[in-house]
Amino acid sequence: MAYRTAGSSNGRFGVYAWAVLGYNLLVILWGAVVRATGSGAGCGEHWPLCQDRLVPHAQQIATLIEFSHRASSGIDVLLVGALVVLAYRQYGSGHPVRRYAAATGFFTLTEGLVGAALVLLGDVGTRVSAGRVAVLSAHLVNTFLLLAALALTAWAAGGDEPMAAATEPPRSRPRPYLLYFAGLLATVAIALSGVIAALADVLYPAKSLAQAVHWDISSNAAPLLHLRIIHPLAAVLLGAYLVAMAGVTLRSGTTANARKMARRLISLVVFQCCLGVVNLLLLTPVLLQVLHLFAADLTWIAMVLLAAESFAGRLLPVPRVQRQLEPVQ
Repeated sequence: MAYRTAGSSNGRFGVYAWAVLGYNLLVILWGAVVRATGSGAGCGEHWPLCQDRLVPHAQQIATLIEFSHRASSGIDVLLVGALVVLAYRQYGSGHPVRRYAAATGFFTLTEGLVGAALVLLGDVGTRVSAGRVAVLSAHLVNTFLLLAALALTAWAAGGDEPMAAATEPPRSRPRPYLLYFAGLLATVAIALSGVIAALADVLYPAKSLAQAVHWDISSNAAPLLHLRIIHPLAAVLLGAYLVAMAGVTLRSGTTANARKMARRLISLVVFQCCLGVVNLLLLTPVLLQVLHLFAADLTWIAMVLLAAESFAGRLLPVPRVQRQLEPVQ
């Protein structure tokens, strides 16, 4: 029986899924601007309305920043809703694209709920509380799960050279699944420590690097400042693990896609470390904070896709080459 490639509608779906992922990254980065500029209270304690209005009278820049973030998040809900509908229309029952798209829809909703909790609990602006740290940490984990679901939706749709893995002969060496699972946890741990460090930088801005270091080690400093030192340590130690894990992938004779993603992961980790040093020396300006977060999100996506390529036999119910082919009558 002859075969031809899957219809162009499925190819367009993959492009659309990657585009929605890119838009989500923009929304997340703008959220970082909201936090870094202390604009989270720009709409008051009203949600989903801003200052109890659908379109507020923006007298302060903080209101514009926060309102634009909420507006972009609302557009994202529509884009993700369309993604879920298209996934269920274009792919059959049990196809992984459906599962990942449904997960994307779920984590989009929970992302909004966590954001609403920050506003309604008053954990915005310059407020310091243990609850704020907890909610921001939950927000980070949910954001990572959302990005993972989106990336896997696009990946399962065949948007990232899906034929490469299937055309290579199987390797006899077992894949180190535990290494990749630990890599996912390490990436989350670095990001969580980064959330605490970023919050400390916003709430306790230092005038010099010497002052910042003094606050970190002073017995009279706020507890949040004592926790800030965890981030650079975690970034160095766990970042080294990610590089070593990616190196194992490059040496283990796995698929071309996995090796490509491993090289990307190494590059991103090295870039992140360099960016972290510059960020520290310049006392975390807003632009560098946003760039640092962007690199962190890309690192997470690279780690997720590296694991996906390694777990492909478990994540996809049929060989990737088969799901891209359909019989010609």
